[in-house]
Amino acid sequence: MKVILLEDVKNVGKKGQVINASDGYARNHLFPKKLAVEANKANMNALDKKNKAVEARLEAEYQEALKLKEKIETLTVGISVKTGTSGRIFGSVTGKEIAQALKAQTGIEVDRRKIVIPEPIRNVGENIVEIKLHTKAVAKLRLSIEGSQG
Repeated sequence: MKVILLEDVKNVGKKGQVINASDGYARNHLFPKKLAVEANKANMNALDKKNKAVEARLEAEYQEALKLKEKIETLTVGISVKTGTSGRIFGSVTGKEIAQALKAQTGIEVDRRKIVIPEPIRNVGENIVEIKLHTKAVAKLRLSIEGSQG
């Protein structure tokens, strides 16, 4: 019997997947626990509609991420930090500081965990960090680190 899974079922399949299950397993386990529905024409159409809506939403998110990427890549964000006599920063510039500076200077809000700093930023000057906006869209943000002796 063909069924559409409504939940992830261990060792059987993932949510939304159409599988072949034995009649007894489907009627005695999957249907009573509302883990699956029969794969008839109406249920298959509903599944297709749901999948198309999800795809449309994901595509819209991707397009929005691409627009934000273009905007971010034209920016240079300045961060002021305390430095020692040799021009080295006390500590390093963190993702949290970059996210706060980006929001304060441009109004663009980015989660600090999405900011990828390849190596700790410990010197003043120009640096580039990556911001993961989407699985397929990564923006490169230019940072201008300015030091003040303190």
